This record gives sequence, C-alpha cells and structure tokens, in this order.
Amino acid sequence: MFQRLFGRERHANRAITDALYAQIVAAARQTVFYSHWNVPDTPLGRFEMLSLHMFLFQHRLRGEDGVAQEIAQVLIDEFFLDVDHSLRELGIGDVGVPKRMKKLAKMFYGRTAAYDDALERDDRDGLTGALARNVRPDAGTWPEAPQLADYVADACRQLAAQPSESIVAGTVAFPLAKEVD
Repeated sequence: MFQRLFGRERHANRAITDALYAQIVAAARQTVFYSHWNVPDTPLGRFEMLSLHMFLFQHRLRGEDGVAQEIAQVLIDEFFLDVDHSLRELGIGDVGVPKRMKKLAKMFYGRTAAYDDALERDDRDGLTGALARNVRPDAGTWPEAPQLADYVADACRQLAAQPSESIVAGTVAFPLAKEVD
C-alpha cells in the first residue's frame, strides 16, 4: 500500500495532498488575521501564517506512522516548493533563491521549535511571546498576540480531536479565527 500511495505511483495520491495543502493555505489566509489581528499582509506576514498552520498540521501528525507520516513529509516538501515558487514570483532570480530558501527554512524550523516548546509546556505566555517575536518583530508590543496564541491552542485541540483516518483521506479542519471586540 505504501508503494502504491507514495512510492512509484506518488501521483495517485496527489489529490489528497493537494486537498490538504489547500486547506492549510485557506486556514492561513483567514481575513481576520490580517484585518483585525494586525498580521502584516505582506509576503513575510503570509509566510508567517502559512508556516504557523504548517506547524500545526505537522504537530498533529507527529508520532503517527505509516501513511500519516508520509503525508506529513509530502506536505512539508510542498510547502517549501510553494515558498520557492513565491520567491520566484516576487522576482528573485535563480542565484538568490537558494540563499533565501535556506534562510526561510531556518526561520521555519526555529519557529516550530519555539511554538512546540511553548505548547508542550502549556506556556501561553511563552507562545504569545514567540508569536509576537516572529509575526510582528517590528512592533514593540502587539496587543493581538494573545488572540493568535488562543487560536493556536484551539487549533491544537481541534486538530488533536480529528481522526488520523480523515486527515490521511484528505480532510483537515482548522478553527475559524474570530474577531474579538
């Protein structure tokens, strides 16, 4: 089954990975993040939100084996291909892309380590601080950071409640980010 789904006939599973990646991207592009929570609506701000949602997906599948682990790897590969494509669309040439990809990969893995550490310790202040440092490094204070930290905690709980079988079948559901008055 492995070989059929992810080996020689990897394209047979393309619909599932495309559907999952589209759901991750849709969650990262929720308007509330940019319109009410002051996430910068810039290429870097969108990278931060996509990285965060990719982390949440990977965090959910950590410890799984078999097809779930294969899907997690395929989606990380897809994420970095998408980032590479986005850099090229921004006009960065062939010479500059590898250098920027290395920097963005380092940023991604550094962020995931910080988010994972805060979640594992159930440290909401640590998570809020990590999000503020990464998403709004330009802001002295970011009042909406606790809202994003609450969203991340809710997303972890919601993703944990989803059966692995539905995820590997192509369905993952993130919570809706809500405006807070």
